[in-house]
Amino acid sequence: QVKKAVEALLAFTKSKAKGNALLLNESENVQLLVTVWKVPRVAQVIKIPLPHGIRPETAEVCLFTKDEPNLSAEQTENLYRKLLIQNGIKGISQVISYKTLKKEYKLFEAKRRLLNRFDLFLSDDRIRRLLPSHLGKHFYERKKAPLSVNLKARNLAKELQKYIQGTTLPVTNKGCCYTARVGHTGMKADEIVDNTIAAAEVIAKKLPKNWKNVKLLHLKTLKSVALPIFTASISNLDELDRQPSLKKKEVKKQVKKEKKKKLKKSAKKLNSSQVTSTTEVDATAATKELAITGEVEVVQAPGDRDDDEEIPQLVPMQTTIIAELE
Repeated sequence: QVKKAVEALLAFTKSKAKGNALLLNESENVQLLVTVWKVPRVAQVIKIPLPHGIRPETAEVCLFTKDEPNLSAEQTENLYRKLLIQNGIKGISQVISYKTLKKEYKLFEAKRRLLNRFDLFLSDDRIRRLLPSHLGKHFYERKKAPLSVNLKARNLAKELQKYIQGTTLPVTNKGCCYTARVGHTGMKADEIVDNTIAAAEVIAKKLPKNWKNVKLLHLKTLKSVALPIFTASISNLDELDRQPSLKKKEVKKQVKKEKKKKLKKSAKKLNSSQVTSTTEVDATAATKELAITGEVEVVQAPGDRDDDEEIPQLVPMQTTIIAELE
């Protein structure tokens, strides 16, 4: 079924490209569309290694690196370029240090050009958390968020090739359909079939609730209809409904998290109330000292009793002293 769908997609793209000779050199991405029965409660990104590369030779890859101490931005980039050459890595076309990213890509236009220029972005895992504030939301809306890479790995070529040749399946908790790129129309049909089967095997293991949660699988390109390659039985949904234990565990975890948040908030409120109470005590002490020195006169209304519970009314004799106190 996968082979039939792939051959149909390749035939469709060839028929569309016959009218314009320029389109023969261009290739469209082949997407695997995954539809699930149950929407997961927690979002995640499933990393999928593939047997065949899914990017054409013209596609470019960018690597963001950490700033090395006592080195300029250019020296840092040259250092990592040499490291890539020593490990025999040729798939990365440009290395950009964190310092260069902050200086040269501040403007929106510069960020947009960077986004459109590269097909894939990789990032040193040591600076991964610093990138969202500098890249902007468009990288994440276009699903080109940098993938974190361990540049200190022993087998660096294998570590990088896993991400350059592989793909990702972003699983969100806001919908039931997700897409993963498994090839392009310039590849052979057998290579796309191998990538699709390899991706389905990884999804079966890493998807929340595993293979039982997969409802439909489709293959499509950007300009084609989605061709079905797998349809699950309704009995899988019945089996998912019979698993209350998993739901209870997830609910318990969420309840614990909410309780911790509430405890933290209450602790903050207690700290703030203690601070306000201490300031009030200091203020009353100051007014008492002023009353003793004669700068503030304590006046009681007629008919009031000298009870401890009643609060005396303070009448300032000099406004300048109160202004200084404020």
